[in-house]
Amino acid sequence: MEIVAAADSDERGLTLLRVVGQLQRVIVFLHSFACDRSHLWSTQSSEARQGPVMSDEQITKKDDDVSRYFTSPPAPLVREICEELILSQENLKEVCDVLHEELNKGLGKDTNPEATIKCFPTYVRELPNGKEKGRFLALDLGGTNFRVLLIQLGEKCSMDSRIYAVPQPIMVGPGDGLFDHIAECLASFIKERELGDELLPLGFTFSFPCKQEGLTKARLARWTKGFKCAGVEGRDVVELLKAAIARRGDVKIKICAILNDTTGTLMSCAWKNHNCRIGLIVGTGTNACYMEKLEKVELWDGDLDEPHQVIINTEWGAFGDNGCLDFIRTEYDNNIDCESINPGRQLYEKMISGMYMGEIARQVIIRLVAEGLLFDGKSSEILEEKGSFFTKYISEIESDKPGDYNNCRVILEELGLNSATDTDCANVRHVCECVSRRAAYLAAAGVAVLLNRIGEESVTVAVDGSVYRFHPHFHNLMTEQISHLIKPGMKFGLMLSEDGSGRGAALVAAVASRNSR
Repeated sequence: MEIVAAADSDERGLTLLRVVGQLQRVIVFLHSFACDRSHLWSTQSSEARQGPVMSDEQITKKDDDVSRYFTSPPAPLVREICEELILSQENLKEVCDVLHEELNKGLGKDTNPEATIKCFPTYVRELPNGKEKGRFLALDLGGTNFRVLLIQLGEKCSMDSRIYAVPQPIMVGPGDGLFDHIAECLASFIKERELGDELLPLGFTFSFPCKQEGLTKARLARWTKGFKCAGVEGRDVVELLKAAIARRGDVKIKICAILNDTTGTLMSCAWKNHNCRIGLIVGTGTNACYMEKLEKVELWDGDLDEPHQVIINTEWGAFGDNGCLDFIRTEYDNNIDCESINPGRQLYEKMISGMYMGEIARQVIIRLVAEGLLFDGKSSEILEEKGSFFTKYISEIESDKPGDYNNCRVILEELGLNSATDTDCANVRHVCECVSRRAAYLAAAGVAVLLNRIGEESVTVAVDGSVYRFHPHFHNLMTEQISHLIKPGMKFGLMLSEDGSGRGAALVAAVASRNSR
């Protein structure tokens, strides 16, 4: 459609060139991606072949030579400019200490109101036992698309799903409009599958910061990820969904639980791995949840029956919003924050997640060009555009073999930089490595704090998100750094979650249904 709509032959040619460049880059990336993982996949089960992860047998193995992921020797001045993106062990240990304190504030009854990390109890207290059975619906809203799923749990897990778009006007329009849209799509899904006669339990994955007041009651604390629907913040989103369904009058649904994607990620992995205690998302955004002892949760207002534990949704993306991370933030982080739709908020997330990594790299590259250290000091119109350097470019550039710049050249040509030298490519790659390594190390510091809080001898961390799945070294970078930051003698593993926001929601609904009998 873009080619047809071009105003003249020059524009059509440019568009066609960019499309061809994208296809070429995808082919090169997939070939490199497959080669990098062929040695790992040969020992993994088919269920683990979705990203840079380890099988259960390999789950505690770590890469002992992560330094090889800094593969491009940059020019000295380039290295000097990028130095502020490189975190020392002292920096990371201080991040851990500060995060531990901030988590305590979030869990404290008197300190929570002023805490930036809110540590919301999820009211999910039991993990799956692997014996859950039945049919469940799941609704997954966490971005510009949402899914409706029909999931069969049992000896074999089957899933039928459909993806629906959330148009931009709905993302920033009235709250009732959003929930009416969700209800309409949910009704369409149920009618298409002739499920109208069944009252199926539904798990609602709502991946935005919420204060939960029960397993089926959660008030939206604030919108993130580009959503700004009016009249929703501070209100119970389950009631808003129920009201939208009631307005239609043609759907019967029993909402058994509301959760976010981190809780779903944890539940999905715990169904197979009973050592799982932490859920982590590193994708468009970042967040983590973990199983905490009730005695440490002053916010807890539920019963004190067994089990004496509850999953805590940390909402750690807001870590640093009170200035406690200023000692590692850079001018690029300040620029990203000032130009965002939520200045002063989600500062930890803005250093880690896929929504921002590409733009951080672009700003560094722009500075290097301005100082005559890249491309002979000549930029391009495309590169100057905010958001033009996608986060996926970082993964693709770092998928090149050392000294091989195939992906890098294709990307730079797509950005209008057709005369890049090997030195330029090496410097661009170094920028990408600095940005991604910092993100991986900050995520690792957060996980290490949670592992140390749990204090168990062996813990599995469920992980999901596009950055973790598709960056070629993110898993190994995290594993290496976590090993340095946890207490001696502890064992851990990172496990790729299989559809936490879908199957995880169904599992929360299943556990809730099991306990209500």
